[in-house]
Amino acid sequence: QVQLIESGGGLVQAGGSLRLSCAASGRTFSFYYMGWFRQAPGKEREFVAAINLSGGSTYYADSVKGRFTISRDNAKNTVYLQMNSLKPEDTAVYLCAAKYGSTRYGPYDYWGQGTQVTVSS
Repeated sequence: QVQLIESGGGLVQAGGSLRLSCAASGRTFSFYYMGWFRQAPGKEREFVAAINLSGGSTYYADSVKGRFTISRDNAKNTVYLQMNSLKPEDTAVYLCAAKYGSTRYGPYDYWGQGTQVTVSS
């Protein structure tokens, strides 16, 4: 079992920045592919970014490419999402997820509760 707790959300003006954190506990963090997803009101959950076990490979949705950066610190069991140049359409609940194994394909095994990000225009 892996527990994931997100933090760092909040209210920010368009063009601003936020840094989300996701602290993991319960199993060996470095065995898990990590991802960030988001869900806006009335919309389906969508992929935002993912990072491989070592942190050497990252993947992004086209909508956030060039603005968001995912990273991880395996010594701290934490994954981060640095969000710059935020837009009102980035407003959503952001969720952290963990997937056992070395491939980014397939369903994620564990999910956090999410943290709210609101971007005002």
